[in-house]
Amino acid sequence: MIRAAAVLAIPSPSINSFALGPLTIKFYALFILTGIVVAILVTRARARRSGISGGDALDIALWAVVFGIAGSRIWHVLTHPGDYFGAGRNPVTALYIWEGGIAIFGAVLFGAIGIWIGCRRAGVDFVRFADALAPGLLLAQAIGRLGNWFNQELYGAPTTLPWGLQIDPERSPAFPAGLPADTLFQPLFLYELLWNSVGALVIILLGRALRTRGFDLRGASLGAYLIWYGVARAYLEGLRIDPTQLLIVGIKSNQLAASLVALLGAVLLVRAWRRRRRAAVGPESGTASDAPMSTEVAP
Repeated sequence: MIRAAAVLAIPSPSINSFALGPLTIKFYALFILTGIVVAILVTRARARRSGISGGDALDIALWAVVFGIAGSRIWHVLTHPGDYFGAGRNPVTALYIWEGGIAIFGAVLFGAIGIWIGCRRAGVDFVRFADALAPGLLLAQAIGRLGNWFNQELYGAPTTLPWGLQIDPERSPAFPAGLPADTLFQPLFLYELLWNSVGALVIILLGRALRTRGFDLRGASLGAYLIWYGVARAYLEGLRIDPTQLLIVGIKSNQLAASLVALLGAVLLVRAWRRRRRAAVGPESGTASDAPMSTEVAP
């Protein structure tokens, strides 16, 4: 097993940035920006098919991006106070977002606020837009995980699995003290990248299949996203080596948030099903209507 791991182990990049004239470009930032662009393009195409104009979709997306980036940093700082506050720490570094350290739950929460504002301004239904966003958001998160790989972060406990991740102890502050430098770790960034990519495809294909059967799925894509991501993240956070993460009643803050996110997704799916059942019943005859309403956006 040790020999196989040495041959098949995933190497971490030796650099995480490059110089462009006087500027230092972080790969982390490039992957985040790439993910944002992909999410906007996918969402805009899906939104158009649900009756939302491309211009409105872009305006709403920009609100989501601005609020999401700010929120992702705020959430990270609040859930990792030991990295920025206390003895030997400089609180000003909490503003250094270019050095890495953002949290998806903050991005989702604050991004949702941005979407709500954008939808109100454009006169667009919030849930309809969120349904259009769901698979694109998963793709954006998958792409962003490549930035974690370059930063040598988001990894789990030591492992002897053949696909263990190599980490440079001099570049990763989370590297456990006392372990040999050639220790391999669970590549959580890769697990989440693959899971999110599959999830985007599942939401698109499931939406197509159910829509053809006359289901009213308003809110279901959003619910499926919350369940898909929340369940996986709750599990992966349990494997993650992250000694500075805030604990709430003995549970990692991100793990607790992920569980609540998955629960909210389940509620949305149940509500979508109940709305579908009511929409399929005629108002007077009590029989199924000829054209049950379907608001699920096309992929």
